[in-house]
Amino acid sequence: MALKIIVTGTTGMVGEGILLHCLNDPGVEKVLSVSRKTSGHTHPKLTELLVPDFMKLDAVESQLTGYDACFYGAGISSVGLSEADYTRITYDTPVHFATVLARLNPKLVMVHVSGRSTDSTEQGKVMWARVKGKAENDLMKLPLKAVYNFRPALMKPVAGRNM
Repeated sequence: MALKIIVTGTTGMVGEGILLHCLNDPGVEKVLSVSRKTSGHTHPKLTELLVPDFMKLDAVESQLTGYDACFYGAGISSVGLSEADYTRITYDTPVHFATVLARLNPKLVMVHVSGRSTDSTEQGKVMWARVKGKAENDLMKLPLKAVYNFRPALMKPVAGRNM
């Protein structure tokens, strides 16, 4: 069975890496990049859906149906952000996006890129770790086929790719 995959964050280092891997995988039939701006890549398998605000998906819901998996690679550093702003980007947005996908694609597998030292207790002193922990916990509660939270410790940039 050829897979149909959604990838977010394709203009950044993590999402672009996921996108390129999916495009090169013969087991992947179709890739939908959901992003605020174009990834800059073209490929017969690739469709780009530009969405200015992931919290406002009503107008594009019909384009988000029929998928097997979503790799949520969008994200941002917490440096210089208030907890409220970081929470909106790192918790509210992915949980809302995944909630919409769960309604449209109940057999979808969600793969969420989180981070090493994420605090799943949601009680620690480190703001970004608490927020990511809450996002992981609430994603796991969604009615999806499966949710995987990856916690990479290091992302190594590759020359010529987004960083």
